[in-house]
Order: sequence, then C-alpha cells, then structure tokens
Amino acid sequence: MAAICWENVLLLQTSFLGDTVLTLPLVSELRRRFPVKKLSLLCLPSSRELLQDHPAIDEIILDDKRGSDRGLAGLRRKAAALRAKDFSVALTPHKSLRSALMLAWAGIPTRIGFRQSHGWFLFHRLGDRDPSRHDVERNLSVLQAIGIPVDDCHRGIDFPVSESIQASVNRKLAALGVDEDKLIIGVNPGSVWPTKRWFAAGFGELIRNVREKFDCQVLLFGGADDEEVVGNVQKDCTGLAISLVGHIGLRELAAAISRCAVFVTNDSGPMHIAVGRRVPTVAIFCATTRELGFYPYTDNAIVVERQLGCRPCASHGGRRCPLGTEDCIREIRPASVLSAIERLLVAARSGLAISSDSFRPEFITL
Repeated sequence: MAAICWENVLLLQTSFLGDTVLTLPLVSELRRRFPVKKLSLLCLPSSRELLQDHPAIDEIILDDKRGSDRGLAGLRRKAAALRAKDFSVALTPHKSLRSALMLAWAGIPTRIGFRQSHGWFLFHRLGDRDPSRHDVERNLSVLQAIGIPVDDCHRGIDFPVSESIQASVNRKLAALGVDEDKLIIGVNPGSVWPTKRWFAAGFGELIRNVREKFDCQVLLFGGADDEEVVGNVQKDCTGLAISLVGHIGLRELAAAISRCAVFVTNDSGPMHIAVGRRVPTVAIFCATTRELGFYPYTDNAIVVERQLGCRPCASHGGRRCPLGTEDCIREIRPASVLSAIERLLVAARSGLAISSDSFRPEFITL
C-alpha cells in the first residue's frame, strides 16, 4: 500500500458540538505522530465558533449542511471547494454516506474512514469502530486503518484557552459582579434534547442549597437557545445565580468554565469542554446512559443517574418521555447532586481523583 503524504490533512467531523470536542484527541494524535504541515477541520458552524482559537487546527472549513450547504447541490459545491484546496489525505470518524461522498467527490487521494460507515466503499483505508467503547476511543480507532492501536494513543481531551480570551472573560465576569476570590460553582441546565435536561426545580433547589452550604457564587451557563431554560432556573432559585446567557459566547465558553471549582451539567457539549479544561464535573444523566459512550471522559467526575429499565429511550435522548412519566429526570434528587459536588471539592483540596480508573468517572446510580 502506498505511503501517505501528511502535508495537507483534512479531518471531517460534522456531528454535534460535543462530538466535535470528543474528536480533539484525534487532532492531537495526528499532530503528535505525523509530519503534518497544515491541518484543516471541516465542521458545523457552532463547532467553528468554539474551536476557532485552537492552536492545533490551522484552518476551519464550514459545512452548513442544514442550511446553505444542504442537499445534493450543496454537497457538490462543498466537494468542489475541498478539491480546490488540494488535500493529500482526509480522515473522518463520521459514518454518514454524505461525508464519504464529499471526500470522494473532492478527489482526495487518500481517504480514511470506518468499515461501519454507510459509504465504506469510498474509502481507501478502513478502521473498525467498536460501539462498546467511549466516543473518544471510537474516534481514535479510525487510526487503526493505518496500524495505530487506540491503546497506544494519548487519549485525554485537551481544550487550550489563550491568555487573551481568558483575560477578556475575566473582565466580563467581573463586570457581572463575579468575585475572583470566591468559590465559583458552574451550572449548565440546558441540552439540545429535552429528556437530557434535569428539571428546573431540581436545579433551583440545588443552587439554593449550594449557596447555603458553601461561601460561593453560582454561574448559570447557556447559549441563546437556552434562555428560557436558564430563566426558569433563575426564577426557581430566586435570583441566587448569575446568568451568563447573552454575555458569554461559544468562543469564550471554555474560558468561563475554567473559572469554576466544580461544573454541574446535563449530558451535553459543555460537559466535555469542562473535562477538556480539567474542571471537576458533576454530570446528571437523565434519559441517556453510560453505555452510549458519551460520559465525561475523566476520573475527576461523578455521574448521577437513576436506574430505570426504559433508559436510554433514544440514542440522544428523546424530545419527550415516551412513557409520559419523566422518572429519569424527576427521581434524581438535589441532595444526591449536592453530595457529589461536596465530594469533588474535598477531592480537589486533597489533590486526589474521585475514580481510580483512568478516563472513567464514578457513577452514582440511584
């Protein structure tokens, strides 16, 4: 088989924001192992905003597949644009036929993907994707197509933040009344999928209890789409938290999370960013489960979940509870989440991880 030219590399990942964050260890491995002169990432608009300052990525190419690049005509235009960039090799952990077609129509001479891809026949080299592994490891397993085992890779998620972005965020937080000398607890109540969102009353009670138990400030995280969700939590906790909605953009999200002593979150993209910033994380898993492979990939996290036979109700969680009970949401009590926060704070003070298993959190199953 011909040698691969690593001079001009394209990595395609056009899935959700969190999935793109979980591709960063693959980005790091490409930089570490090969003489890459230029590394480009093809991703969705939200991922471009989040990763535009990442030092390992030289260029971000937008694929607005649900907007201006949708349909067959959009696919052909994007493939033609990629062809003009003269990539020497392309890799993708994305399994869709659209992704495989785009790389093939772009005429990229070496294309690497998964045997489980819907367009597997359009790749030159194929790796095997093991669905039982965490998504970080599934993404890295595309390198098995060129003889690199997952267990030989550096697997930690690293999300660097520039000094200028961190300084800008610090100024914004100070303007909102955040005291840099106080303990900060971050709370992220949003998620794309409603059945992955813990209920507003739970977050509200948790925030009241956190403020009573610790001398701290609480920051409520969320984008424009989370305004209603965050507003409901803000109302329930009687204004005891500072909302960042409208003040912090995706480009600044990692820097804002970095200011937190503990980050409390639903199963979502910001959860993985917190892991990449080495922030102790409490993840509340409602409809989704660890078996799906998207739990926080760190031993410095605790996942709180309710054991139910109906979980998971869908691979991403559903738009609504199919049983109409929402037990996976409402049977997780604030006291359990508060206990997890306290344990992480104690562990941080002692310099110890919660779990002894590398890249695996502790699970509290109720």
